[in-house]
Amino acid sequence: MTSITHKSIDLQSVIEAVQSPKCGAIDVFIGTVREQTKGKAVLRLDFEAYEPMAIKEMQKIIDRAHAQWPIEKMTIVHRVGSLAIGEVAVVIAVSTPHRAASFAACQFAIDTLKETVPIWKKEIFEDGEVWVAAHP
Repeated sequence: MTSITHKSIDLQSVIEAVQSPKCGAIDVFIGTVREQTKGKAVLRLDFEAYEPMAIKEMQKIIDRAHAQWPIEKMTIVHRVGSLAIGEVAVVIAVSTPHRAASFAACQFAIDTLKETVPIWKKEIFEDGEVWVAAHP
């Protein structure tokens, strides 16, 4: 399951989406808005996405992860719009029979998402703003 949302991400529903009696491990990555970048105070982040392509690219990440690890279920949810400090921007959840595969698949997913998914981040500061080249 993948989605782009304009609303707050319900962490519990993401975790429940990957639960399985076949699995002894669920790994969850939660990316939040931090209050500073390189020592400079951040007021908020604005995320934009080319949503149809972002969904396809997130599904490719899930498919590639399934090919590498014994994943039972995996989900990626990314938020777009204006986010305040502390708000959740992205959640990735992975269930596998054992923890090592869950950890590895989750790290692969967030690292690959930042490289391939068309989601852009703008950092807003008191004295200006900058688009961050974290995504393509």
